[in-house]
Amino acid sequence: MSTQAVSEALARIREENADLVDVRFTDLFGMWHHFTIPAKNLHSEAFEDGLGFDGSSIRGFQAINESDMLLIPDPESLFFDPFHEYKTAVLICDIEDPITRERYSRDPRYVAKKAEQYLRSTGIGDTAFIGPEAEFFVFDEMRYANSAQGAFFQIDSEEAHWNSGEEGSLGYTHRPKGGYFPCPPADRLQDVRSDMMLNLEIVGCEPEIHHHEVGSPGQCEIDVRFQTLLRMADNLQKFKYVVRATAAEHGLTATFMPKPVYGDNGSGMHVHFSVWKNGETIMVDETGYAGLSEAARFMIGGILHHAPALLAICAPTTNSYRRLVPGYEAPINLIYSARNRSACVRIPMFSKSPKAKRIEFRAPDPTANPYLAFSAIMMAAIDGIQNRIEPRKPIDKDLYELPPLEKADIPQTPGSLRATLDALEADHLFLLKGDVFTEDLIKTYIAWKRENECDQIDLRPHPYEFYLYSDA
Repeated sequence: MSTQAVSEALARIREENADLVDVRFTDLFGMWHHFTIPAKNLHSEAFEDGLGFDGSSIRGFQAINESDMLLIPDPESLFFDPFHEYKTAVLICDIEDPITRERYSRDPRYVAKKAEQYLRSTGIGDTAFIGPEAEFFVFDEMRYANSAQGAFFQIDSEEAHWNSGEEGSLGYTHRPKGGYFPCPPADRLQDVRSDMMLNLEIVGCEPEIHHHEVGSPGQCEIDVRFQTLLRMADNLQKFKYVVRATAAEHGLTATFMPKPVYGDNGSGMHVHFSVWKNGETIMVDETGYAGLSEAARFMIGGILHHAPALLAICAPTTNSYRRLVPGYEAPINLIYSARNRSACVRIPMFSKSPKAKRIEFRAPDPTANPYLAFSAIMMAAIDGIQNRIEPRKPIDKDLYELPPLEKADIPQTPGSLRATLDALEADHLFLLKGDVFTEDLIKTYIAWKRENECDQIDLRPHPYEFYLYSDA
């Protein structure tokens, strides 16, 4: 890193009269972690020598006998947290081994940096732009418990249709799947989303639009301006933090779970993706289908070909596969199309500008680790170009309404997290190119997910099983 960037970051912290500096990093599965130091104790040496932490206490990181690790603050990541009583600067960190001073292979941010470097090394392009649409729910209440003798969850939203018959109700509720774009007073979260949007501006994310989404009990969307791969992954971490913290200030709770509500739409994270070279997009050919270049078509081929493996990273929870089922606008069909939201990959057609040409991968959801997910999508796209992978012919019909014989020929996304982890285990060589992902990272990721998520869900009786089988 440059000494000028360090000097500028320290100067801004002093100019803003920050009391504290919050140090943040991301674990293998996407959770943000932090600790806080007095601002007066942050000096230029910290950007070189690093700050120590216990890697054995972080999911997917170190064994207890090799726990010491270093956080290296990135001076260009500086922003100020709007949620604390004391003025707090935030620095996002990279991770190093304290003995070898090598970058840590399981640091998700390092994966994203290597992905950008690999793109440049191929000559295909020099910049990948990413624009995710991370949907979420805002609830008035979210309770849950799990024990040997019982389990439950309970959510509530004053917007939900089930509250229309409650005493004192004014009737401003939404029908199931009826939450798209209603005006207040039916949309009771307008001011909450506006606060979220303004807080996003404070932390350096450029918001473009906010609105109520289809899901009736408090589903929301705030779109932020696209960015380069690494910076967009940083911004998505900020985005999720701001959404949750703002909701908490309103006495509400926000969740990015893909499917928290039975019988209504789930939350996805449609990822818009384009590649540029020397300031020009490589996505455009006016003679191609939907104005796509051959390279863009091969990108789609790579993403669809590797989709079962990609989803282990891009839709990485057991709950993700409560969303990826037929209906509810779920993009389960491994096909591409212009405008068609029932396809797994869509080409948005809102603008005729060549600069706006992009592809939209619709299967991911916001529980994904953004550093790994964006990197994996780009690696699949590059593999598609390198191996000239032709996708199936596009289909512009509503894929849910196709005749059974026609529909039977279209492959679909896997039906469970375990199936996608099996797919990733069998198909990950494309991720290893350029040492972007490592065998060690992938094996650790798969083993942890199987043991701590798949197995744990499989071991526990489900409440609905009592309805089905208690009198069998």
